Amino acid sequence: MSADEVHRVGIAVRKDEGRWQSLSAPGVSLKVLRSNKESGESTILLRFEAGASFPAHNHPGGEEVYIIEGDIKLGKHELNAGDYLYTPPDGKHAAISKNGCLMLVSVAKPIEILR
Repeated sequence: MSADEVHRVGIAVRKDEGRWQSLSAPGVSLKVLRSNKESGESTILLRFEAGASFPAHNHPGGEEVYIIEGDIKLGKHELNAGDYLYTPPDGKHAAISKNGCLMLVSVAKPIEILR
């Protein structure tokens, strides 16, 4: 479906649709719910196994996160199931989960890994 069609009619993703993709960070995987290749905007499910971490990164377009289950530390913020975090544009942080986590993430632009 094109970005124009998604904008006009919407999109539904059922829980059994899509596939989980492993990331370069061990124990971290994602499932794309919506992605616009032109703008870089996307909404994903992000899953961390217990003890998994993701390196420091920048959010050029900001980020919205809702924790569905588990725990995650995003920079100085320690979040648990039911918590929400907005990171403004050019906000930077790393991520680590002590017990594992499932979260909904929405970004306006792709992230940039910091070296």
